[in-house]
Amino acid sequence: MSRPRASRPGAAPARSRLRPGDLLALGFHGLRARPLRAVLSSLGIAIGIAAMIAVIGISTSSQALVKERLSELGTNLLTVTGGSDLLGQEVPLAEGAVAAIRRIPGVQHAGSTAALADVNVYRNSEIAPSRTGGLSVAAADLELLDATGTQMLTGAWLNEATAQYPTVVLGRAAAERLGIQSPGSLVWLGGAHFSVLGILDSSVLVPELDSMALIGEPVARQLFGHTGNPTTIYERSDDARVGAVRTLLPPTLSPEKPSAVKVSRPSDALAAKNTVDQAFTGLLVGVGSIALLVGGIGVANTMVISVLERRREIGLRRSLGATRRHIRQQFLLEAVLLAAAGGLAGTALGWLITAIAARANGWALAIPPEVLVAGVAVTAVVGAIAGLLPAVRAARTSPTAALSS
Repeated sequence: MSRPRASRPGAAPARSRLRPGDLLALGFHGLRARPLRAVLSSLGIAIGIAAMIAVIGISTSSQALVKERLSELGTNLLTVTGGSDLLGQEVPLAEGAVAAIRRIPGVQHAGSTAALADVNVYRNSEIAPSRTGGLSVAAADLELLDATGTQMLTGAWLNEATAQYPTVVLGRAAAERLGIQSPGSLVWLGGAHFSVLGILDSSVLVPELDSMALIGEPVARQLFGHTGNPTTIYERSDDARVGAVRTLLPPTLSPEKPSAVKVSRPSDALAAKNTVDQAFTGLLVGVGSIALLVGGIGVANTMVISVLERRREIGLRRSLGATRRHIRQQFLLEAVLLAAAGGLAGTALGWLITAIAARANGWALAIPPEVLVAGVAVTAVVGAIAGLLPAVRAARTSPTAALSS
């Protein structure tokens, strides 16, 4: 604080000024004088902002993974299944449904699976028939992988030759439950030995394939009486034509009863899940805001007690020329520094928690930089609001009242 210069007789007294550097030194001095109290007061702010940063960071990281998978797998996959008529009776898809879909303009690929009733798969013939392990057997169209975008984890997919013989491709979960780790093994399927050609990798858009054992349509007709009616058809079209193709599918497959054909878009389910995650994130951010509010109240309480304990200091500074504005600025800055320290610590802690969670789940760390900046800025604002009343109260303390306390 600069001292006022001596004034000439009759001239107005010079105004006392407090330089920014001196103000900052006073603010830090107030915190260093009571370090334990400052740490405990900042702790509430740090916990609140860390919770908010961690929740937002984990949410944005998981959402980035979902968006990445959607962009890789595409949102142009449609799933077609048979529905029911007005009497509630199930209406199966026609035998030539896949061929009819392939003739629709804009369709790139179409493949199908047909569930085989009363046909189960086991590791060997000694397994009890009731222990199916939740696995199902289906006849698969050769274009199924192109339509669904599913990749092979190991081995090979069915082709024109292998589809004629007792060979099978297992979903990833099916292979794990059967104890199959590589192609070439034999499984007991429908009362006969089938050779494992390959194992499918897991798919986000078609998770039902994970627990399936897929065989060729020709061998399914020969051994199990498969009629050729698909249970589920997977269709992939041009991005610009998805809406039009979706509209054409029901009347194409069932001109008489188009309402009996169900068409869904698997990516919509992922988008809906992402929306639910965002709503849940908003709820958790609200909880973090409450913690931040509690921390702000702690800062206000600390500053009120500090004003009461430092009345002599206030009186001495007032008697040396400090104005009420100087006192108000000093205590307001102390509150802002106290909250900002907690904000910096909380932001770093929130970033660390997010990084650990992202690494544990295999996500890419995706925290918007503006969130980190906003975290510190919000705490500074909370500190200013919390310290406003104590600062005003300190400024109203008269020098004589302070010195006589």
